[in-house]
Amino acid sequence: MMRSVLTTAALTGAFCAVFAVGIDWVSEILERPQIFGVSFVSGFLGSLFAQTIMGRWREAGK
Repeated sequence: MMRSVLTTAALTGAFCAVFAVGIDWVSEILERPQIFGVSFVSGFLGSLFAQTIMGRWREAGK
């Protein structure tokens, strides 16, 4: 289970990072490595948070 949670979180982070690079092409506010790093961490942690919350709600409903 932990492996699937981390895999999903890593995929979410990677998607956010790729999306942010697309945004970077439109906006030159930050450097590309900064955008990539911040977006990956944000997506990764956001996915972990959501999966944790949803897992707790499912367990509470049983």
